[in-house]
Amino acid sequence: QVQVVESGGGLVQVGDSLRLSCAVSGVTFDNYAMGWFRQAPGKEREFVASIIWNGRVTSYANSVKGRFTISRDNAKNTVFLQMSSLKPEDTAAYYCTADQNRWATATRVVDYEYWGQGTQVTVSS
Repeated sequence: QVQVVESGGGLVQVGDSLRLSCAVSGVTFDNYAMGWFRQAPGKEREFVASIIWNGRVTSYANSVKGRFTISRDNAKNTVFLQMSSLKPEDTAAYYCTADQNRWATATRVVDYEYWGQGTQVTVSS
């Protein structure tokens, strides 16, 4: 059984930093590219960042480029999203997801196979 479990969300102030983690089990982790998406109330789920299986290629949404960093530790089956200079518009539920095309940095929801339940990030002004 595949499990994708996010953690690290919370309530922060504008300009603060936060690190999300995502632990994956039930699959061979380095067979998968990984991604982070987010969804604010009343809005569609949107791409945030993705990383290929070996961590050497990453992709970011323009809205987070330069502020967020995605990374992974294949020895621990974990992917991270380091977020800095947080803004109120970053408030959303953040979802971790796995893509069986391990060489891809996909940006569409439909490209991913497994999803976590999400972790809430709230940025207060």
